[in-house]
Amino acid sequence: MSSRSHADTPEHARARRLGCQLRALRETRGWSRSQLADASGVPLRTLTRLETSPAAQPGFFTVAALADALEVAVDALVAAAGPVPGLWSTGYEGRTIDSFVAALIEVGVDAVADVRLTPISRKPGFSKSRLSAALADADIAYLHLRSLGNPKDNRAPFWEGRIGEGLATFADVMAAEPARRELDDLVELAVERSVAVLCFEQDERRCHRQAVLAELHRRTALPVSALA
Repeated sequence: MSSRSHADTPEHARARRLGCQLRALRETRGWSRSQLADASGVPLRTLTRLETSPAAQPGFFTVAALADALEVAVDALVAAAGPVPGLWSTGYEGRTIDSFVAALIEVGVDAVADVRLTPISRKPGFSKSRLSAALADADIAYLHLRSLGNPKDNRAPFWEGRIGEGLATFADVMAAEPARRELDDLVELAVERSVAVLCFEQDERRCHRQAVLAELHRRTALPVSALA
């Protein structure tokens, strides 16, 4: 994590969030870029750069014009461009890939940390390659943290309500060196960016990710929210 690319600086992350927010609001209205450019008076070239380039840094009056055209508060777009580190808990149970990505965009998630031991799924779009591609299309980073996955023989306690037993076993997993390294990386990422910790179960109480998020909260004091 110490050798981030230029595009992963906090400034570029803020610009990427703003671009995603603009695109989501525009598409919700059913507008093309040309239509938003006409409605706001912002040049099409400028709008295209804002939506596609993490290096774009718009001025206040540009943001104000776009907010007015989209009929949203200026503060909403300014907040989208600001640093919003935080932690989100999410499971893809009952979701489609499109609704999942849309929910991430809506709350400004920058990165998804996949804590499945084996990132394969019979649900379309949620195997590792397809999930990472869908997230990349939305400018959301994807990390598979295999060492933070729950062993197969420790899943029944979570499903059967023996939560304390499952958490005690998983505590030994998190204490091992590979998991400690991945936790360190995740902490470093979360203090600068908004991170969603992903597994299958929609109900966090039935999933080991609750232990990962509890440890991240302990080490960063960042709030943990459930992705609606």
